[in-house]
Amino acid sequence: MFCCRVFASVALLALVSAGTLFAQRPKQYSFKIEESLPHDAAAYTQGLFFHDGQLYESTGTYGESDFRKVDLKTGRVLQRVNFDKQYFIEGSCVLKGRLYILTWQEKTCFVYDIKTLKKLGYFRCMEEGWGLTTDGTQLIMSNGTAELFFRDPDTFLIKRKIQITSDGYEVKFLNELEYINGEIWANVYGWDKIVRIDPATGKVTGEIDCTGLLARNLMKSSTDVLNGIAFDPETGYVYVTGKYWPKMYRISLVEK
Repeated sequence: MFCCRVFASVALLALVSAGTLFAQRPKQYSFKIEESLPHDAAAYTQGLFFHDGQLYESTGTYGESDFRKVDLKTGRVLQRVNFDKQYFIEGSCVLKGRLYILTWQEKTCFVYDIKTLKKLGYFRCMEEGWGLTTDGTQLIMSNGTAELFFRDPDTFLIKRKIQITSDGYEVKFLNELEYINGEIWANVYGWDKIVRIDPATGKVTGEIDCTGLLARNLMKSSTDVLNGIAFDPETGYVYVTGKYWPKMYRISLVEK
């Protein structure tokens, strides 16, 4: 009787564990292209976002870094802020009228007025800057690791940080970020994949496979990785692009 009870208990525990593990596995998605739009193939896209219906983009590499106001339908640059060749610009976002622009290894986050694009100041940062977004209260930053940092927009001090995991494993190389309907979406550098993250737990709730998004006949020797997620809250549309990509795409998700 004892052996039977032990066996039954172990079997039940195994079932519960398996069920818990299965429940933690992120949902898998592919994509559907809803609209194909021009994108500046000379833009090494680092940050991409909408503010008041207007598309903005920050671009990187030393000597070519800038922040730009972009016409969505044509890809034309409407306004541009160029940076000194000593800066490699990374992610960017707007919170309460202030534009925050990260640098990669220069330990600086620039602050601008989004309406005038006039420089207001800067913060110092000990971590590398990769991606940047906001939940409307805090700044959320990636640095290429499996961690995300929640920062005070007035001081840039870290308020908390979370470890990002998928099915129990760390997800490293988190890059460009976008806050969408209570989730953090992140590009995984070097992969044609976007992960959807629960900001409370750091767990990946969904993975979007973007393999084949940019057609092979549009690729050149300079074409680089998938990077750039922009959510327009006015329309509910999601746009994605990549570094030196000639196209930006409005996509919808298809659950596998």
